Amino acid sequence: MTAVSQNGPRVGCGVAILRDGQLLLIRRARPPEADCWSLPGGKVDLWERTEAAARREVAEEIGLTLADLALLCVVELRAPENGAHWVSPVFLATGFDGEPALLEPEKHTCLGWFRLEALPSPLARSVIEAVGALQARPVPSAPQSGPQDPPNDSSGLSRPG
Repeated sequence: MTAVSQNGPRVGCGVAILRDGQLLLIRRARPPEADCWSLPGGKVDLWERTEAAARREVAEEIGLTLADLALLCVVELRAPENGAHWVSPVFLATGFDGEPALLEPEKHTCLGWFRLEALPSPLARSVIEAVGALQARPVPSAPQSGPQDPPNDSSGLSRPG
């Protein structure tokens, strides 16, 4: 068993990155959860904001620059056998620049895009909880069709006629 050197849980972060209905996963090479498919993410440094840490970790691990992020869920991993206790906000990203690539092969063995109904195994706790949160989200309503009122122009400016 690994000795615990901190006085409490550590803070991590993860990002559920979606493209065309598929979730990007990376396979962990190290404990905790070695050989599990996981979300990109990692440790939050002292004084670092969790969203900034999520962006930094994704850029370092897979080379993506993330667009807007939304908090999806918070995951708690307790693995006393590995001396690990992590509390990690998981963010949702649906926009990004770049193509994912493994930039830290000592930490991750492969990556891939997976449909939510066809995920690989074994899965890290963060993926299980993030997918549950994704499935619990309300489905956006379809845009209305048919005639619509013109936008109200209250600027006071006359329009050319």
